[in-house]
Amino acid sequence: LDPKIAEISFGTATAMHVMTRKYIIDKDMRFFCWPAAIPNTWDIEMFIFRGFWMITWFKQEFGHREALEAQKRGVAPEAIFDEVIKDIPPGCMGLMLQPYWSPMVYNKYAKGSIIGFSDVHTRAHIYRAILEGIGFELKRLAEIVQKRIGVRFEEIRVGGGGSKSDVAVQIAADMFNLPVSRMATSEISALGAAIDAAVATGMYRNFDEAVKAMVRKGKTFMPNPAATRTYNSLFNDVYMQTYKVVEPLNRKIAQITGYPPED
Repeated sequence: LDPKIAEISFGTATAMHVMTRKYIIDKDMRFFCWPAAIPNTWDIEMFIFRGFWMITWFKQEFGHREALEAQKRGVAPEAIFDEVIKDIPPGCMGLMLQPYWSPMVYNKYAKGSIIGFSDVHTRAHIYRAILEGIGFELKRLAEIVQKRIGVRFEEIRVGGGGSKSDVAVQIAADMFNLPVSRMATSEISALGAAIDAAVATGMYRNFDEAVKAMVRKGKTFMPNPAATRTYNSLFNDVYMQTYKVVEPLNRKIAQITGYPPED
């Protein structure tokens, strides 16, 4: 309910949300403003269409070894990958990823990219680069939204299947330089629907009461100052510059290959 608390759903399509009393339109559709269940309140949504879908893609294309190990140990493949990447330093030893495996609403020519390869890099570095790339893009969108609503985030809460990864949640804490809390349930959309039903049926008098009674935080991850410094530099000096450089080349690729097709 608090505009100073943002929420990230690490799902197939990764989204970041914040509640606001202002109705704000972005002509470039870099974020969406939906009517919330609460009267006179709006839900601003920042969206990566191919968010943790990229993790599924990676597992299918490159993660057979980890999938077999996970099956042998009776755990999720993500748990194995967390073990594999936990010692890779922030910034993936120079590997940077833009998570545009699906075009953006406002630019059909946007494509994903990975830059900075060298002989030190393995599949594990690519996996971590995906997590970091998703974080960088959420940070880019969050900077736009915070300026528009005039509020700085002070806390982030996370849910969705990807929130079960300690590495993914820690990267978010380091990247945003904020405490990030994993919720007691990863099914936060279902929880929101249950809160709406609880208020509508009179179980609670209002949303404040319902949220206080029904929302529970799990583990909180605090930012690591050294990692935050690395991510801030990479975000400002590399990530924010990469799209400007690559975007004209993506248009040229489309012209040459015919994909995506011209209107």
